[in-house]
Amino acid sequence: MVLEDYKEIVGLCAMYTTMAQMLSGTLICRNISMKGSSKGIDPMPFLGGTGLSILMLRYAWMLDDSNMINVNIFGLLTNVIYMIIYYHYAPNTKEVIILIYKLIIFVVIFLVYAQIEHPANIEYRFGIVVTVFLLLLIAAPLVHLKQVIKTKNTEILPFPLIFMGTLVTFQWLLYGFIIDNVFIIFQNAVGFTLSIAQLSLFVIFPSKKSQDKVQNKQKKKIN
Repeated sequence: MVLEDYKEIVGLCAMYTTMAQMLSGTLICRNISMKGSSKGIDPMPFLGGTGLSILMLRYAWMLDDSNMINVNIFGLLTNVIYMIIYYHYAPNTKEVIILIYKLIIFVVIFLVYAQIEHPANIEYRFGIVVTVFLLLLIAAPLVHLKQVIKTKNTEILPFPLIFMGTLVTFQWLLYGFIIDNVFIIFQNAVGFTLSIAQLSLFVIFPSKKSQDKVQNKQKKKIN
């Protein structure tokens, strides 16, 4: 297979692009800091990212894939930092703590399962777990679809994460084909499709901030 010759290049590109995606969370944290509150901002990208990084890290160790191990260690560290910032500015910290406890219970259950499952079955079955969790996380912004359509405004959606997620899922899709891993192929094929669908919302329903900037520029030209 021709793509196999580019395994290291594609793997490294996917790893560094994923790290860049994870760093895009700093833009959201910057907005939180400037506002002085995390009210109105969904914590799931950070909270879910923390849980997914832990589970994906366990799966990467099963596959003994250094690219996946490195990127998920990085992802775990960055998402923990983001959650600390989110918690610091949260108007209701009790709600955040409850969500954190739920995530810890969820993750621990599957980590224990990974230890007791038969070695012959664990890679396949754990692959199903991380695939479902990843797709739920990617699709999470679609929970706000009704609000976006109703208000015709995409301001509530995390554009930096969605845009970078599109690039990331495409590159990991290529990597999945190269290493011939059905779970990586499936999760990133669906993830890429979901990311494209979410990006299209920004074209159909621009954020009010973008519209205001355009209107201000037009007013300046008229003046």
